[in-house]
Amino acid sequence: MITTDIIIIGAGPTGLFAVFEAGLLKLKCHLIDALPQPGGQCSEIYPKKPIYDIPAYPEILAGDLTDKLMEQCKQFEPGFTLGERAETIDKQKDGFFIVTTNKGTQHKAPVVAIASGLGSFEPRKPLLENITQFEDKGVEYIIKEPGLYRDKDVVIAGGGDSALDWSIFLADVAKSVTLVHRRNEFRGHLDSVEKVQELKNLGKINLITPAEITAIIGKNTVEALKITKKDETPFTIETDHFIPLFGLSPKLGPIANWGLEIEKNAIKVNNALDYQTNIPGIFAIGDGNIYPGKLKLILCGFHEATLMCQAAYQIINPGKRYVLKYTTVSGVDGFDGTRKEAPKAVVKTIE
Repeated sequence: MITTDIIIIGAGPTGLFAVFEAGLLKLKCHLIDALPQPGGQCSEIYPKKPIYDIPAYPEILAGDLTDKLMEQCKQFEPGFTLGERAETIDKQKDGFFIVTTNKGTQHKAPVVAIASGLGSFEPRKPLLENITQFEDKGVEYIIKEPGLYRDKDVVIAGGGDSALDWSIFLADVAKSVTLVHRRNEFRGHLDSVEKVQELKNLGKINLITPAEITAIIGKNTVEALKITKKDETPFTIETDHFIPLFGLSPKLGPIANWGLEIEKNAIKVNNALDYQTNIPGIFAIGDGNIYPGKLKLILCGFHEATLMCQAAYQIINPGKRYVLKYTTVSGVDGFDGTRKEAPKAVVKTIE
């Protein structure tokens, strides 16, 4: 059995940052993730997608963000159980929790943090009769390797951030990019919408709205798409790739059976205090939780992880007072006995 201070279910960005924050408090973490590598969706679904709202990084690829977070937390020597899904949580008489995976691996700790994001997920597919016949033959629901689209004709469908961001990114990679959306208005960030409009004006993106893809044409691979606009005659456009980006359909999986309070397919937490669930000692942080005013941003997950670790410290060290010190003052102590000293202040007298 693996014993630790905090079991973190989910090794995405929020879970990895929680390791660092816990490490500052001298708490050890062990992470469980069904994926074979850390990083969550950032590694599995869009490693090459640029992210624009990480502090100090005007732009960073999702995969590079994972690498940076791994580098940041490695000094605290987290443990990992990868390629296994957390199946059950059982609370013991001593107050500890035992988390068992689908492969029977057991983990024991006084605190559990669920940082599983959206849980298990699958892409939402457009209702086109023959779409399955073209999957991996020109139809892709997830962009893992942008180089696949170099010098190709690409049609993207969707109106959210993913559709906008990938249209912008692929404008400098593909031979042509066409973005099709069923409305004139987009759901993505305003600055992404403005960037798409700017690229359209420059002739780098073909924008077709309001419209829908109504048929896929081809023999063995995608060759063309039928596009229908309201009150207009349908037309076809030749393409090598069709990428429908309509979001992911989240499923909580085993989490739904753990006795946690669920609302709108997410775990309810007390955000006024520490993101604890209805079960004391179990927290939920990141995209998988819900509370009034919740924003599903990596940035918010980092904040939630920080407060969760402070509360976990009190559970693990009852009655022990912790005085918050800035890392610029205290430095960072590693579990290997090394210490990174904070720079000493230099005082100069001006005569």
